[in-house]
Amino acid sequence: MKLLIGDPAYSTWSLRPWLVLKRCGAAFETQIVRLNRPDTFDEIRKVSPNGKVPALLVEGEVIWDSLSIAVWCAERWPDAGLWPAEPKARWLARSAVCEMHSAFGALRNLMGMGPDHPMIGEARAEIPADPALDADLGRMVELWRDMRGRFGAGGPYMFGGWSIADAFFTPVAARMRHFQVDLAAHGDVDGTAATYRDALLNDPLFLEWTALATADLAAD
Repeated sequence: MKLLIGDPAYSTWSLRPWLVLKRCGAAFETQIVRLNRPDTFDEIRKVSPNGKVPALLVEGEVIWDSLSIAVWCAERWPDAGLWPAEPKARWLARSAVCEMHSAFGALRNLMGMGPDHPMIGEARAEIPADPALDADLGRMVELWRDMRGRFGAGGPYMFGGWSIADAFFTPVAARMRHFQVDLAAHGDVDGTAATYRDALLNDPLFLEWTALATADLAAD
């Protein structure tokens, strides 16, 4: 089994299924394709039909898109606890993941990860001033505080124990660190969202990804 990813310092979509596969204890190799180069699309197209990362090669098939890979993992490893066990928490975890997958356009565009905005290391960029971005950050804080308040009593993650939802929001936590976002200015009145952000940034598997990204930057 092989996971095709972009540069780990920049590819937020690649991080998500990597975290899920690691959480499952899956045995897989990682193949890195360099992003933002003239031949990037052609190189990815050699493996993945849509020319984008991530893509998972397994049993002679290619599963593309981060969400589809995560769903496949939940089916393949039903005992890994990738979704919350409590039904209502599970419903809302899936809603949160789908919202992250399809929304927050201003956050993606104005707080993007690219060659000058690595996912790792110290904060280096100031947050752009934009009403749509403010709305996205306010909604993110609202979502995190709501889910943590309702379902987070069993642990430090969004629904207590770690789930696919946390894989999908970990890159957001990295963006918030990099762009020095003051979550209190966006509605985090009691620090709940900031505490959750820090839990994601200090998760052992994300720290493993950070080490991978650091080594890859040094080797490139």
